[in-house]
Amino acid sequence: MQLISILLLVFPLLGFLTIGLLQKQMNRNLSGILASVAIFINFCLSAFLFGYVISSNQVLEVPLFDWIKFADISIPFALTIDRLSALMLMIVNGVGLLIHIYSIGYMKEDESVNRFFAYLNLFIFFMLILVLGSDYLMLFIGWEGVGLSSYLLIGFWFKDHANNNAAKKAFIMNRIGDLGFLLGIFILFSTFKTLSIIDIADKASMMHSGDMTLTIVTLCLFVGAMGKSAQIPLFTWLPDAMAGPTPVSALIHAATMVTAGIYLIARSSVLFVLSPLTMNVILVVGAVTALVGGLIAIYQNDIKKILAYSTVSQLGFLFMALGLGSFSGAMFHLTTHAFFKALLFLAAGSVIHALSGEQDIRKMGGLRSKIPFTFALFIVGTIAISGIPPFAGFFSKEVILTAAFEHGTAMGVFATCISLLTTIYMFRLLFVVFFKPAGKDFKPAHSVHESPKVMLYPMAVLAILSTLAGFVQLPKLFSETQGFDNYLAPIFATANGLVAAPEHGLSVQTEWLIFILPLCVIALLVFYSYQRFVNAKELTPATGIEKVLADKFYFDEIYDFLFVKPIGFLSDFFRQAVDQTIINGFVNAIGNGTLFAGKRLRRLQTGNVGFYLVIMVFSVIAILFFNIIL
Repeated sequence: MQLISILLLVFPLLGFLTIGLLQKQMNRNLSGILASVAIFINFCLSAFLFGYVISSNQVLEVPLFDWIKFADISIPFALTIDRLSALMLMIVNGVGLLIHIYSIGYMKEDESVNRFFAYLNLFIFFMLILVLGSDYLMLFIGWEGVGLSSYLLIGFWFKDHANNNAAKKAFIMNRIGDLGFLLGIFILFSTFKTLSIIDIADKASMMHSGDMTLTIVTLCLFVGAMGKSAQIPLFTWLPDAMAGPTPVSALIHAATMVTAGIYLIARSSVLFVLSPLTMNVILVVGAVTALVGGLIAIYQNDIKKILAYSTVSQLGFLFMALGLGSFSGAMFHLTTHAFFKALLFLAAGSVIHALSGEQDIRKMGGLRSKIPFTFALFIVGTIAISGIPPFAGFFSKEVILTAAFEHGTAMGVFATCISLLTTIYMFRLLFVVFFKPAGKDFKPAHSVHESPKVMLYPMAVLAILSTLAGFVQLPKLFSETQGFDNYLAPIFATANGLVAAPEHGLSVQTEWLIFILPLCVIALLVFYSYQRFVNAKELTPATGIEKVLADKFYFDEIYDFLFVKPIGFLSDFFRQAVDQTIINGFVNAIGNGTLFAGKRLRRLQTGNVGFYLVIMVFSVIAILFFNIIL
């Protein structure tokens, strides 16, 4: 088992090094195959470990070497494989494999395809370190590694300056969150004298609820999660991350980077449940982010940015679940979301591929007959994310909505309204792209064509998963067996034991209401969207509050005014006043003084021997006279 665990890191790293070092010599078609084979082997190993942890019900600790050992400080480089990390292994390697295969077709004509696949393998490698790390410092290495990988992939087409700006924006905003994470790590080590995740959880479970140290630590960790998982106010980088190739968007949004914050809090569940203040902060931030992201998505016109703000909203929904203490519910929705969000991004990529790179939905329309397979797959993803049974999103959302209603009716209604926003922006996207008559201004460079099979087959697999994955846990109305909750119960047993159960469970009538009412509203919203967008010849320009939403609540403009411009002004001031005027002036003055003195003193070098003898005589006389006086 130890060898298998180590090989999980070896294969993607080996793929990155092989393709990266030999990219100039390697055949363009070979890099995608090698990268995909590396992740396929990893997926097979992950499936084996997944079965092992279920059958044995053991936590597998794999020490590799002593990383930091000084005095009383001992931090090993070790891996931990339990039910939570095994689940993440299946998601990262499974969805990652499908995205790798899809990319073979999508990136076929790109001149830097070898570099692209090297970066993809690197991304998977660092995400696996994050997932498998047995301590917070190793988790932080993976955390920073996925940040680096996202920077490289978002700015992959670096010849376009806008892509470079998007990559820098993602990198810098994540550094803000990472500072909070790093401070949390320092406080954890200072408090517990270890960074082992399991040891810290054991020691923290003995502390009382509301302990100030735990509150500060969890708030710091949450700041890190806010950056990586794009929560308000550190969320504006995620929509700009669409500058990278579409498979990168799918990988970031579905299987890797943005799930890291959810994983961190779920992995540290014991710490968080002992800090009610932090749990409430997570709940509020998640709720606001889910609402803002959903509202913005309704009025976007870039097909990828609609899905990007959808991810922001869904991540907020996941943080709401965490704030409510529904850790297994959050992980359940994270799992199903990985399937249908990857499907939607890859289907969007298929649309973009068919339209020669066009991303503006106002110029699209009537594509259901021209790219029927992509259309069918997009429908599956749309229905799944909207929470319509029997697709996966319905079952995972139902768990979170139930937790919200157990917290209180107001919270339940609010969570339901947020989930209904998904229906609005997703069916708007579906109807505009595939049903509405094509925009009169759009003339594709080539005829509209269906994507190759190497792109369609991975999407088909994701469509199957988006359809069937929810059946691992049926609502309590239909089954007492909660498969997903039972699977993760050993992981969250301590955390769940520290949380007081609701005094009164939901009545059967309330559960039926939660089940039926949203479906009725969804049906009305779908009908309205069809009437509103299919029959419209053109999308009308946004006005009033719609313009505010279309302009994303002016978050970027506000940040630019509050932070970017003042920092730019200070940078210019210090460059002119301090650097060029004072520092350069001082250095230049010394240089000019030296030149001035040199010009004067060089006149003594006449080349006349007689003059030199006279100077020598006078010098000797001056020395003798000086000695006599003293």
